[in-house]
Amino acid sequence: MQLMASVKRAHILLPQELVGEIDAIVGPGKRSAFLVETARAEIRRRKLLQFLESEEPAWKDEEHPELARGSAAWVRSLRQEGKTLSATIDRHARQRKTRAGKEK
Repeated sequence: MQLMASVKRAHILLPQELVGEIDAIVGPGKRSAFLVETARAEIRRRKLLQFLESEEPAWKDEEHPELARGSAAWVRSLRQEGKTLSATIDRHARQRKTRAGKEK
């Protein structure tokens, strides 16, 4: 659980059987932490549902300029970068082996 910078005491009423179930799971000394964790999870869930039900797009083109030429072109460029890097690493490894062989 995250440390809370500031806290506010809130007087809430819970059914006795719910308090008993919470205590059975986490213990009476950890009730507040459990309720904080549960409330945060529910807030995240509701925000996600609200976003999913909204008309706002999840993806904005301006946030991903690397895909301006299309995703296939982006993937090809990533693969090419990987091949170039791999070739450079292999070349350096061969040079080290050659140097190590000459030093013997």
